Amino acid sequence: MTTRATRGPRRRTVVALAVILAILAAFIVRLVDIQVVRADAHVSESLVHLGAGTTIPGQRGSIVDANGTILAESKLVYDAQLSPQVIRLLEEDEDNPPKVPWAEASERIAEVIGLDAEKLRADIAAVLADDPDTQYFPLAKGLNTEQFIALRDLRLRYLHFESRETRVYPNGAVAGNLLGFLDGTGTAQAGIEQMESQCLAPVDGQESYRIGKDGVVIPGSERTVDAVDGGTVELTINSDLQWYLTQMISEEAQAQGAQGGTAFVVEVKTGKIRAAAEWPYMDPNDLDSSTPETRKNKIFSYEFEPGSTFKAVTAAAVMEGAGVTPLSPTVSASSHEKFPNGAVINDAFVHPAFNYTLAGALIDSSNVALSKFGTMVSPDVRYDYLQRFGVGDVTVGFPEEYDGSVHPTSEWDNQSLYTTTFGQYFTVTVPQVAGAYQAIANGGEKIDLSLIESCTKADGTVTETAAPEHEQIIEPQTAADLTRMLENVAVQGGNAERIQVPGYRVTSKTGTAQISDGNGNYKSGVYYTSMIGFAPVDDPQYVVMVTLDQPTRVTSSAATASAFQKAMTQVMKTYRVMPSSIPMDALLPKYE
Repeated sequence: MTTRATRGPRRRTVVALAVILAILAAFIVRLVDIQVVRADAHVSESLVHLGAGTTIPGQRGSIVDANGTILAESKLVYDAQLSPQVIRLLEEDEDNPPKVPWAEASERIAEVIGLDAEKLRADIAAVLADDPDTQYFPLAKGLNTEQFIALRDLRLRYLHFESRETRVYPNGAVAGNLLGFLDGTGTAQAGIEQMESQCLAPVDGQESYRIGKDGVVIPGSERTVDAVDGGTVELTINSDLQWYLTQMISEEAQAQGAQGGTAFVVEVKTGKIRAAAEWPYMDPNDLDSSTPETRKNKIFSYEFEPGSTFKAVTAAAVMEGAGVTPLSPTVSASSHEKFPNGAVINDAFVHPAFNYTLAGALIDSSNVALSKFGTMVSPDVRYDYLQRFGVGDVTVGFPEEYDGSVHPTSEWDNQSLYTTTFGQYFTVTVPQVAGAYQAIANGGEKIDLSLIESCTKADGTVTETAAPEHEQIIEPQTAADLTRMLENVAVQGGNAERIQVPGYRVTSKTGTAQISDGNGNYKSGVYYTSMIGFAPVDDPQYVVMVTLDQPTRVTSSAATASAFQKAMTQVMKTYRVMPSSIPMDALLPKYE
C-alpha cells in the first residue's frame, strides 16, 4: 500500500513529465510545420531578409563575315559625369587647394574627349550659378576604354564613371539592313541579330551570398555562377564585296532617280549568298537617322512581279514538257496580238509579225512570242515549274522574309493564262529569282540558298549550318540550252554593249515589272526593273542580280545595265575568277 507521503512526489513527477511531453509535442508540431508543411514559404522569407547578390552580365556574341571580319560586336563603354559642387568646394578651399586646378583639369578633360575647354568651364559656371549645390553634370557618353583610362588617371575627385555594354557595327551602313539592330533593352529587333539570337544571346551569371541583420556577409554563404558569353555567328557574306556593291547601287539608284536599289550575289556551286546590298540603307550605329521604312531589309521583305526574268522558267517548261528546242519557231507573232479567248498581249516595242525562235523570243523579250510558246503546255505544268524554281518558298528564313505568291491555276483567267508566261500574276523576291538562276547555272541542280556558315559558342564549340538541300529540277541538257540562249541575250540583246565584262562570257536577262497600286491595277508609267545573269558561261561561278525601284531617268530595264556590269565585273575581280577560255558558240538565230 502506497503511503500518502510517497504518492505526492510520484504524482508531481507524472505531472511534470506530462507537461514536458506536452511542450515537446508542441515543439515537434511546430518544427514539422516550419520544416515540412510550410518549408518553401519560410525559405523564401529567409532569402528576402538574408539573401543578397548581383547579376554578372554576359556579353552578346559577334557577327563576322566569311573572312572573319567583325560586322557587329558588343563593347564596354563609359559614361562620365562631373560634380559641380565638389569642383566649387575644392576651388574655394584656400587652405588645401586641389593638386590640379579646375582651369588646368578642364583643359585635360576637354583634350581627352574632344570638347572645347572654355565652353566646358562656362557650362559648369552656369550650372553653379543656378544651383551651387548641384552634384550632377553629364560630361560625355560612350567613351572608349582608352578615354576612360586617360580620364581616370587624372584622379579628379569630382569625376565619376558608369560602365555599360553597347552594340557596335564597325562597317556602319554596310550590311546594316542585313545585320539588323537591338532596342534599348538589348533585345534583337531585326535582321541577323534577330535571326541568330539564340546563338548570339549570352547567359547572365549570378553572384549571391547571405547577410546577417548587421549587414555582414555570412562566411561560407558565397556562391557564384559564371556568365556565359554569346556565340559568334559567321555569315557567308564577303564584307569587301558588300561594301563595294552598297556604294555602287547607291550611286546608280540615285543617278537613275530611283526610289531604291539592290545588288545580290550567289555562289553557283554552293548556294551561298556572298553579298546582299541595298539603298536606302540603315546605319545601326545611328538609328535616329533612319525611319521604320529604311530599317527594313528590302531584299528579303519585298515581293514584286519578276517580269521577263522568268521567261527562262517558261522556256524550261516548254522544252521539257513540249519538246521545244532553242530553234523551234512560233506561229507568226506581232507586237500586238489578240488571242482567241479575248486576251490581248503587247510587246514593249513595235515590230511586224515574226516567226520567232525560242531563242529569239528570249533575246527580244517578246511577250507575244512567249505567250504562244508557254501555252504549248498546260497551266498545271507551268505552275509546277514555277514551284520547282522556288516561287512561293522562303529561301533562308530571314526575319519577315516574304515567300512570294502564285495563284492556283483555277484562278487564272483568260488574260493571266498568258501573262504568267512572262512573269506577271505572281510575285517573287530577289533571292528567289537568284535561286532560280543558280539552278540554271548549276546544270539544273537547285541548291538551297544559305546566309549562315556557323555558330561558335564561347567555349569554342562550332555548330555548322545544316547542309543545304540539292534537287535536280530540270535536265542538265535543258540547263545547257537555257544557258546558251541567255548568253545570246547578253550578246544580241539591246543592252549587249553596256553589260560586257572584258574577258568573260556572261549571261543576262532583264525584267521590267509593273507595280500594283494596291487596288487591283498597275501604277502608270513606273516600273520595278531588274537584270540578272551569271558568269563565266564556260564554268559558271556567280549569279548577280541588280534591281531599281521606279527609276525615272530611264524607266525600262536598261536602267540596270550599268549597275549589272559594274557588279559582275567586281565579283569576278573579288574572287579572282579565271577569264573564259572557251569561245562562244555560233549565235543563235532570232527568227526561223
